[in-house]
Amino acid sequence: MEWQNSAAPRRKSRQINVGGVKIGGDAPISVQSMTSTDTLDEEATLGQIRALSDAGADIVRVSVPSLEAAQSFGRICKSSPVPLVADIHFDYRIAIACAQNGASALRINPGNIGSAERIEAVCQAARDYGLPIRVGVNSGSLDKDLLEKYKDPTPEAMVEAAMRAAEVLEEHDFSDYAFSVKASELNLCVASYELLARKTDAPLHLGITEAGGLRGGTVLSSIGISWLLREGIGDTIRVSLAADPVEEVKVGWAILKSMHLRTRGVDVVACPTCARRGIDVVSTVRELEDRLADITAPLKLAVMGCVVNGPGEALRADLAVCGGKNGRCLIYEDGELQGKIAVEDVLEVLEKRVREKITRINSNIIKIQGNK
Repeated sequence: MEWQNSAAPRRKSRQINVGGVKIGGDAPISVQSMTSTDTLDEEATLGQIRALSDAGADIVRVSVPSLEAAQSFGRICKSSPVPLVADIHFDYRIAIACAQNGASALRINPGNIGSAERIEAVCQAARDYGLPIRVGVNSGSLDKDLLEKYKDPTPEAMVEAAMRAAEVLEEHDFSDYAFSVKASELNLCVASYELLARKTDAPLHLGITEAGGLRGGTVLSSIGISWLLREGIGDTIRVSLAADPVEEVKVGWAILKSMHLRTRGVDVVACPTCARRGIDVVSTVRELEDRLADITAPLKLAVMGCVVNGPGEALRADLAVCGGKNGRCLIYEDGELQGKIAVEDVLEVLEKRVREKITRINSNIIKIQGNK
């Protein structure tokens, strides 16, 4: 449908490669998150990385605050199911150690790495191991001279910080980099990315930094990230939440799916319910999302409380259920009414039908591939 693709054309950017995940150019917009564990606790950190990967993270960032942590990071890299970005500040030796120990990319701020010689050493390590660098600009840590010049964090200050960092890297013959210009203030963040997108062809990593808790952070991030994506800006995203980082990945995927930019897993459409409901929509949706969390193939499921809007939503869903009368529900597949089932059987029947449908889809794909 034409309205599904009414966003601005994707901004043209050069492409980088993070451990096999391409960012920029025509590559799909990737989803990132960051571990919240102590990197020295290798078991806990690796466990969280695996949970993030299972939730759909394409790339995971890990903070490496010390040389000791760089050794732990190296061992974690060997067992990680996804590429890892080493997040480094202040000590250039940590960046070099992480490059040597298996990082897929480095996240640095050249402004706090130190002298030209130290920046050159980091660039050389990145070149030696084929690693890109993400330059992370944050409104809360702008250089003092920029704050004096602009009085406050402004889009111009943020972009000047980014371009200043890029100039440093380019002086050392390093151009395999991406940018982020994050702020916790929504309009500042969006305006900074809009301005930066006009100044460079480097890939852009989107995010609203320090967005808040699960509810507030989800709202703020969804507005800011989707705003920019609709303008064609952005090559990879991270939803920053003061919550379990797995929730960051879930929200990131929800943003991309809602904008028809990527598909993954079961997408549940549900009504907010009212006095007409013939089914407990809220608890049914919550239970189904838990039961079907392991499914990665795209499928649309509608759970509707009554037959006012239910049949209409059923026409656009792979599977749907609508609350009816006398403890019965209408069940649909591919827009066709299949009959009625008891309310108490909804969870079992829907889960069974979803898994059967996924199996049929996968079988058909295998047959098609086999006939080529």
